[in-house]
Amino acid sequence: MTMLASLLDTLVSRMPSFSASDHASVVSLNLFVALLCACIVLGHLLEENRWMNESITALLIGLATGVVILLISNGKSSHLLVFSEDLFFIYLLPPIIFNAGFQVKKKQFFRNFVTIMLFGAIGTVISCTVITLGVTQFFKKLDIGTFDLGDYLAIGAIFAATDSVCTLQVLNQDETPLLYSLVFGEGVVNDATSVVVFNAIQSFDLTHLNHEAAFRLLGNFMYLFLLSTLLGVATGLISAYVIKKLYFGRHSTDREVALMMLMAYLSYMLAELFDLSGILTVFFCGIVMSHYTWHNVTESSRITTKHTFATLSFLAETFIFLYVGMDALDIDKWRSVSDSPGTSVAVSSILIGLLMLGRAAFVFPLSFLSNLAKKNQSEKIDFKMQVVIWWSGLMRGAVSMALAYNKFTRAGQTDLRGNAIMITSTITVCLFSTVVFGMLTKPLIRFLLPHQKVTTSFLSDGNTPKSIQIPLIDQDSFIEFAGNNHNVPRPDSIRGFLTRPTRTVHYYWRQFDDSFMRPVFGGRGFVPFVPGSPTERDPPPTDLSRV
Repeated sequence: MTMLASLLDTLVSRMPSFSASDHASVVSLNLFVALLCACIVLGHLLEENRWMNESITALLIGLATGVVILLISNGKSSHLLVFSEDLFFIYLLPPIIFNAGFQVKKKQFFRNFVTIMLFGAIGTVISCTVITLGVTQFFKKLDIGTFDLGDYLAIGAIFAATDSVCTLQVLNQDETPLLYSLVFGEGVVNDATSVVVFNAIQSFDLTHLNHEAAFRLLGNFMYLFLLSTLLGVATGLISAYVIKKLYFGRHSTDREVALMMLMAYLSYMLAELFDLSGILTVFFCGIVMSHYTWHNVTESSRITTKHTFATLSFLAETFIFLYVGMDALDIDKWRSVSDSPGTSVAVSSILIGLLMLGRAAFVFPLSFLSNLAKKNQSEKIDFKMQVVIWWSGLMRGAVSMALAYNKFTRAGQTDLRGNAIMITSTITVCLFSTVVFGMLTKPLIRFLLPHQKVTTSFLSDGNTPKSIQIPLIDQDSFIEFAGNNHNVPRPDSIRGFLTRPTRTVHYYWRQFDDSFMRPVFGGRGFVPFVPGSPTERDPPPTDLSRV
């Protein structure tokens, strides 16, 4: 007791000094929360604006706040919080990527999976190569310091990252389902590919480049991609099985909601622990959870999880763009390049030109190859859609900034002039691309695809948490019904055959899912054998002929 009393006395005696030392942090957090509230309010007021979106609003508020802080601090600082890679990769990025997988319309996403992989994986490598070759040629003519091959390759990986945080706000999956699935899917795979390539470059011995080393690099990428995907799927299936078997909802809905959130975050942290791609892991975990786990919880938990994941993702996105706007005016970084503003502008201009060229180098050729493999005209990517895909991927954001900080800073500080130029150029490219390209994206889509809204009804996916409505009969139900009823007419034309194929990959997956997966892991239609069914369905009617 005496020792406990002395410990309490020590803590109490230290509380005033502790509060005084943390007063600045408390003030900064209060201001940042207030700015987040302002972003939400202004984003709501500008919802129907033709040029603005929430990311641009947060960026501009961040810039304005940075200017005010610069004036108040007499040019000493422009931001309330110090940028941290751990803050971004561990706390902010997981809820964004998980919610993207949790809310995605799975049927549309997997229908275009091959094209998405072409754009996201092969396209990112092509873009990285184009940017690397470009900066190798141009930067040698500019006086920006000494860069080796590893630096040029890292720059290519940094600016090949389109950043799904930006891309997700370009399109709406209800208004432009095909376009959204391509842009969004490419953004997720692109992020994972860019991070994997960047980390491989950082840990790779570039002094002994040969064909064997290139194949090792490719094998390492495939290894990371497959294991990351399997880890996400396994984590999602485990959560579905546990919730299905134990059915927490009969006692407490809070427990099943908490378990879903913790298992989702655990998938990301396990991937980081095993040096895998956390982005891919948490994304596929979100898809599996939306297909199985989400249907195993109570009705109230479904609503709660859907809105909770969306809210966390929204706050993380707003937080990132708000901070990027404030960090753009970091006086220490700009002071290092103040003696040569022309060089900094030239580097930023070259990078913007190269990222536009890098996008064009794979979007149009790979779209052509994708169209050759598609017989249905409605599934082909026409030229207008290709332009939108190319344009929407021009934006750069927090992923590029985080990788640039990792490469060119030490504890947030830049000691070399060349590193400072790269940091300021990255900030300039992120600001310019997000604000300028982002503001022009909405008008561009309305100009190129003016009638896109009226073509979404037959592509809606009722099995996604974002859409509670379930169609009365879908394609596979029609096929099964037709198989048991010979009076149903078969498709009598090529158009009918293409719109209602008798055997598809999705058909076989549904057969496998219904026969093997759902009996074990639950999913749509799951009814627990305990009071208080999560689906809250009426019991089946009694067969009076057997009474």
